[in-house]
Amino acid sequence: MAVSSGPGRPPDADSSLPELLKQLSEETQTLVRLEIALAKAEMTEKGKQAGKGAGLFGAAGLLGLGAFGALTACLIALLATVLGDHVWLAALIVTLVYAAIAAVLAKRGQKEIKQAAPAAPEQTIETLKEDAQWAKTLK
Repeated sequence: MAVSSGPGRPPDADSSLPELLKQLSEETQTLVRLEIALAKAEMTEKGKQAGKGAGLFGAAGLLGLGAFGALTACLIALLATVLGDHVWLAALIVTLVYAAIAAVLAKRGQKEIKQAAPAAPEQTIETLKEDAQWAKTLK
């Protein structure tokens, strides 16, 4: 018993319940596939960005290590001159200073990592929340 659709009626208003359920199932599958594709794309982009940053950090670390070695040699030579050619004592002092600095940096780094946001597909999570809210309004 189909009723002619008048103005203001949705085009699917004359569809039977099985047809509507089939359409709902298909659209839900499409929505889930699109959300998964969005999550993959978002995580791929974040991964590329993180990889580029890691490469730059690696290069900076390599060059910084060379500079640090040269600075260490200079400091030990300077202190050995001041301490009357006691190279071992100069090396020990430089080592203790470096160890103290390393401890402070490790604590700060640990604090920063704890405060960092998790690597999650934020846009996808947000659209899933919106989809859930939309689905609730259909009831």
